[in-house]
Amino acid sequence: MWLILLLIISIVFIILTTSRLKWHPFFSLLVAAIGFGLLSGTMKPVEVITSINTGFGNTIGYIGIVILAGSIIGKFLEKTGGAFRIAQSALKVTGKKNVPLAMSIVGYIVSIPVFCDSAFIILVPLAKALSRQVRVSIIICAIALSLGLYVTHSIIPPTPGPVAAAGLLNADLGWVIILGLPVSIAGLLAGWI
Repeated sequence: MWLILLLIISIVFIILTTSRLKWHPFFSLLVAAIGFGLLSGTMKPVEVITSINTGFGNTIGYIGIVILAGSIIGKFLEKTGGAFRIAQSALKVTGKKNVPLAMSIVGYIVSIPVFCDSAFIILVPLAKALSRQVRVSIIICAIALSLGLYVTHSIIPPTPGPVAAAGLLNADLGWVIILGLPVSIAGLLAGWI
């Protein structure tokens, strides 16, 4: 019973320190992990630190290269104007009257190699320009862009979340991608409709 209560306290601690105190999530998670390990009574302090190091090392060893590669690709997309070329191609497919759909498609594609928050920052100027050009509310374009970004970011590797989940579940990344594509496209279309 004590461990369940301690888990709940740790979760509340993480939420409060990140949302109210604006701590970086890494530090909130680290302090919560140390606190949980020490207060659980099942480990010595040295074992707590060793356990955290091992878990962190295994996780970074599995997804670290993916995160690094995604960051590099994102920087290339930003500096070379690749994201804007993707947007132009999407507009050719959807037509100028379907700017929200084009923004969803752009978000869907760009968020595969780039973190969704970074991609949003890169693409918001494009969404503003297109919304003014075709007289569509920026809110609609921003929501459509966010939908495309988050659907991909949440379901399709090589984004860090799905890669980490696949690693923890010992799932084959190929199958996660194969099954994630139709599910994410269905989510994208359901949100756009």
